[in-house]
Amino acid sequence: MSKILIIAEHDGQALNPSTAKTLTCAAAIGGDIDIAVFADSVDAVAAEAAALDGVSKVLTVETSGNGFRLAAALAPKIVAMAEGYSHILAPSTTFGKDLLPRVAALLGVAQISDVMAVLGSHEFQRPIYAGNAIVNVTVPADQVMAGTVRTASFAAAGAGSSASIESAGSAEAPSHTRYVKLEASGGERPDLQSAPRVVSGGRALGSEENFDIIYQLADAMGAGVGASRAAVDAGYVPNDMQVGQTGKIIAPDLYVAIGISGAIQHLTGIKDAGTIVAINKDAEAPIFEVADIGLVGDLFNIVPELTQKLA
Repeated sequence: MSKILIIAEHDGQALNPSTAKTLTCAAAIGGDIDIAVFADSVDAVAAEAAALDGVSKVLTVETSGNGFRLAAALAPKIVAMAEGYSHILAPSTTFGKDLLPRVAALLGVAQISDVMAVLGSHEFQRPIYAGNAIVNVTVPADQVMAGTVRTASFAAAGAGSSASIESAGSAEAPSHTRYVKLEASGGERPDLQSAPRVVSGGRALGSEENFDIIYQLADAMGAGVGASRAAVDAGYVPNDMQVGQTGKIIAPDLYVAIGISGAIQHLTGIKDAGTIVAINKDAEAPIFEVADIGLVGDLFNIVPELTQKLA
């Protein structure tokens, strides 16, 4: 029987929804599922993890060095905990993509990225070529499977259980890596990767100042804010807002693309969205081929009017 360890993603106070989606992938593999929580104060996050359906137990590692969840600090401890586990999973987010390659390297195994479907306990599907092809990947049965889970491909597991919570000791901070500071953007807006509604802007906005109309619409909708790579490269917004193949893969219930042409690299990041709305003055823009609702017109007229009506 499989025994799976999920590395929880959180902000120190609440569990990120990506962890519940990773749990759904683990449930499809089958077997006992444990969740590991690394934090400087684990109580709140561990309790939330223990409530998720299908969790056998929650393992906590509480040290001051884990408060910032540095991959260099977490990876050796995860490897030390790995004995007896057949699978080690983390969400395919910035957190998981930073952490799991280190874990896999220390274990001496190949890592599988962006698992999007489970075909068997050791056989999975993942996208390649910007999502234009899907490949089946098989892991040797005697090898630990270390993989990141494409959260856009799995629904979040429910809550209502009460798994046991156990301490798994402590972890020393590495001497070769230290936390300097965290620069975060977005304020009180929902997290881009877990927001049910997302508004994104493209190069057509023309400037960093003009991007304010995207923020205003998003705030009126209670939405997260994203951007195309062209907008990021032009310096309108920071790169942590980029949506697409080389940015963040998201699956909101509603995705509003404003002034985005719809390059294949961007479409890769939004193909699992529930409803796609596109606003663009070019009626031939590729984004309209995938949009459920399309509006052709000048975004500088349309977006402020939408914001006003929503407010």
